[in-house]
Amino acid sequence: MKRRTLLATAAMGLIALSGTAEAQMGKVKACFVYVGPIGDGGWTFQHHEGLKQVEAEFGDKVETAYQESVPEGADAERVLTQMALSGCNIIFTTSFGYMDATNAVAAKFPDVKFEHATGFKRDHPNVSTYNARFYEGRAVQGTIAGRMTKSNKIGYIASFPIPEVIMGINSYYIHAKKVNPNVELSVVWAYTWFDPAKEADAAKALIDQGVDVIASHTDSTAVLAEAAKTGGKVIGFGQASDMAEYKPSPRVSSIIDNWGPYYIKRVGALLDGSYQQADAWEGIAGGEVLIGEITDAVPAEVKAEAEALRDAIAAGTYHPFTGPLKKQDGSDWLAEGQTAPDGDLLGMNFFVEGITGEIPK
Repeated sequence: MKRRTLLATAAMGLIALSGTAEAQMGKVKACFVYVGPIGDGGWTFQHHEGLKQVEAEFGDKVETAYQESVPEGADAERVLTQMALSGCNIIFTTSFGYMDATNAVAAKFPDVKFEHATGFKRDHPNVSTYNARFYEGRAVQGTIAGRMTKSNKIGYIASFPIPEVIMGINSYYIHAKKVNPNVELSVVWAYTWFDPAKEADAAKALIDQGVDVIASHTDSTAVLAEAAKTGGKVIGFGQASDMAEYKPSPRVSSIIDNWGPYYIKRVGALLDGSYQQADAWEGIAGGEVLIGEITDAVPAEVKAEAEALRDAIAAGTYHPFTGPLKKQDGSDWLAEGQTAPDGDLLGMNFFVEGITGEIPK
């Protein structure tokens, strides 16, 4: 269930390649395994948009197939085996919990390429990994949250206590605190990636505590739906996809997972014979993390501030984790001007100073 986590050092936003290139292919069958329904409005929806971009880019040079709502574990291994037997040349497995199944099946089908989203295991030369630096988008959202809150109480709905989620919480809080020293953060752990009822309950719990800005790391639009019921008192953000149906409020901006360019790159590499094993961790600069439109519900000066932060991250002149920063227990983490190494982020298991509450074990 722990889907979107990297626990090994990635390549500083670049694709690290190894191995030798493949022979050209006249046509590629690209297959996708989804952990949720394509109509979830978030994570799986956006991966499926990437599939559509592959189809549009390559036309009759590509055949696509997908299976949605595949449980992590033994079911995933069965589905992957069926896909490999059906003639898939490249299989994208889009959930962290597919990692062991991906590597197990890859061992049996060395001529099939496997691409695992958010994983770190590349046990075989035909397995690659890819992820996105979502924490960069959380910095932009935190800036908006800190400026927009009237109660000085902001919230975060977390899925599972894994590094990817923890680094997002920390980035969100750090940047809210920078612009509003009085801000307080409440975290609710939903223990799900996609469960609209649980997500709605988490949002209600935060709203009952007086929270008026909510970010989330779950997949449905349920959080924004609850915010919409408050008559403008609570705002939030699109997660994984734009969730534009809630514009201009409560959805005042979004983090959009833009997987299409990566999928096009990898399928194209099979077609032209340049494919090699890769480990990718892109962000705003690489175009895999997009900041959705900041609506007019956000004051112009706040919008400008958030966009300037986005642009600085894209230009590489600012890193969201720049010292001085301490850990929650008061111990030193980053000195003045020091930026967090990728290894620290990929194994992050602590809150920064100022966040209350514990990370569940």
